[in-house]
Amino acid sequence: MAPVKVFGPAMSTNVARVLVCLEEVGAEYEVVDIDFKAMEHKSPEHLVRNPFGQIPAFQDGDLLLFESRAIARYVLRKYKTNGVDLLREGDLKEAAMVDVWTEVDAHTYNPAISPIVYECLINPLMRGLPTNQTVVDESLEKLKKVLEVYEARLSQHEYLAGDFVSFADLNHFPYTFYFMATPHAALFDSYPHVKAWWERLMARPAVKKLAAQMVPKKP
Repeated sequence: MAPVKVFGPAMSTNVARVLVCLEEVGAEYEVVDIDFKAMEHKSPEHLVRNPFGQIPAFQDGDLLLFESRAIARYVLRKYKTNGVDLLREGDLKEAAMVDVWTEVDAHTYNPAISPIVYECLINPLMRGLPTNQTVVDESLEKLKKVLEVYEARLSQHEYLAGDFVSFADLNHFPYTFYFMATPHAALFDSYPHVKAWWERLMARPAVKKLAAQMVPKKP
């Protein structure tokens, strides 16, 4: 069986979300780089894969998918085993909690943490732009409020959806990993249960492997 293909660099947070799920389930895959400087993401070939000209795109035989969370769910369903069930769809209540915290990541956590990553890492390192400290400060205040909720949740459970690792936790990996490379990583020290949760995630072999490919580098 031919390996599935993921289009886009592992350094992309959205691509990393897909790749960490592929690693967790032990699937064979091929990463196909997309040259942004050459505008390959807007090429006719890529627009067939992702009509919005973004990454990632995903191919499994004649199936083409885009949107990282949808791709990741497909991967976790296709390669689900008794030992690897990161969506918990065999249990209605557990699956609902996975969905809840996946939504929290997308709509609350991500909007708070991602501007800090962009201002402290992506803009200076990749785009040569100065950090907008006002944006950083405002986002840090938002993130603190989010982390207060996470701290309460994680004081009761080892992981967000319950006492089991799930897709909800893995969704947090890419942006949190980059946040930890900013000058504000020590913020997590104020939330010991959140920090312990993050350390458990970082100890996972799949996460370690992806993290090694995501180290920010100057162009």
